[in-house]
Amino acid sequence: MTAQDAISLWDASAQEPDYRAPLDGDVSVDVAIVGGGFTGLSTALHCAEKGLSAHVIEAEQIGYGGSGRNVGLVNAALWLPPRKVREQLGDTYGPRFIKRFGKGPEYVFSLIEKHQIRCEVTRTGTIHAAHGPSGFANLQDRHKEWQRLGEPVDLLGRDEVSRLIGTDHFHGGLVDHRCGTINPMGYCRGLARAALGAGAKISTGLRATRLHRDGDLWKVETTKGVITAKAVVLGTNAYSDDLWPGLKRIYTIINYFQLATRPLGPEASDILPGRQGVWDTGQIMFNVRRDAYDRLLIGSMGKVMGHKDRGLSHRWARKQIARLFPKLGPVEFEEAWHGQIAMTPDHLPRIHELAPNLFTPIGYNGRGITTGTMFGETMAGLLTGMDRADLPLPMTEMSTVPAAPLMSRLYQSAFTANQLLKAI
Repeated sequence: MTAQDAISLWDASAQEPDYRAPLDGDVSVDVAIVGGGFTGLSTALHCAEKGLSAHVIEAEQIGYGGSGRNVGLVNAALWLPPRKVREQLGDTYGPRFIKRFGKGPEYVFSLIEKHQIRCEVTRTGTIHAAHGPSGFANLQDRHKEWQRLGEPVDLLGRDEVSRLIGTDHFHGGLVDHRCGTINPMGYCRGLARAALGAGAKISTGLRATRLHRDGDLWKVETTKGVITAKAVVLGTNAYSDDLWPGLKRIYTIINYFQLATRPLGPEASDILPGRQGVWDTGQIMFNVRRDAYDRLLIGSMGKVMGHKDRGLSHRWARKQIARLFPKLGPVEFEEAWHGQIAMTPDHLPRIHELAPNLFTPIGYNGRGITTGTMFGETMAGLLTGMDRADLPLPMTEMSTVPAAPLMSRLYQSAFTANQLLKAI
């Protein structure tokens, strides 16, 4: 694959091979899965391991959506601090969700080890960096919660965080030792390889166009054939279309962009020497990390604006790198891309049963690696007799966000203005 054809740096550099195969005529299975990202592939893997016949269909290529465009931070699958999760989910589901999804990174790393997935994995933690005093106060509250729960999360002051990141820009940070970084496309393709090895089937380059009941079975009509299934899982998250009415209106789309420099030399050795991934507490979030080949990746909310070297996003990225790491000097960029995040009004994911034996886990709020992986395991359990009372969060009715398209446009306007302001 050439760099011009790649959807992201991760697509161009992943060590795991891509997998593409057409649908070979009409098929009948236990579980049809729409979407070839973390959720769909994890569901297929876990279903196949439990003895179910599973078939994934993907409109483009494996990892084409958010999975292959991800920043690559393997964080605990909670956007909110634990206290707010308990307040919103109650005394039964709150502690359960926190415990299970707090262990999300450990579970992802266990799959990487079990299936020997080549995805540039690091396990040196991630850093939630304070953009200012108010951000540090927020991190102090989060730290108290994680300490109370006995989790390996440390609060560091400005000097300590400066040494870890290589800049004195941040006011402190929360280091989560459970976490790490990966090449997310490498991980996604590794899940596909594992699912195929377990007996699942994957077809790419075909789009599901209609979904309807035929007696006790589901018919998934596609552009290349029909899949008949006892159950269907929609694993499309932020890339949902009109296959199921209203599904793409239950969240607000947040675009997130990344730029990757060319591999850097010894002058960058003091930037993230432990290769932790960093994101900040700013209202318009910002991230930086260093990959296995010493590229510096930097990004924020919004789309890549202008695809040439002197486009708005490239100017923005050069300004941020010069501000954070002035000793680095001028840099050149190798790749630029963006993807979509599904943000829910309460910043919690959902599990919906849209109709009998039609499920969708959705609304990951920027925690796709861990949430998608763990929901795949949950879907397999649900389809093999799990008591719904044991789910990590309650099954809920689908509820649309009426102004979701307008909110997405307003957010994008704000993000573009932020790029413009900081590129000057």
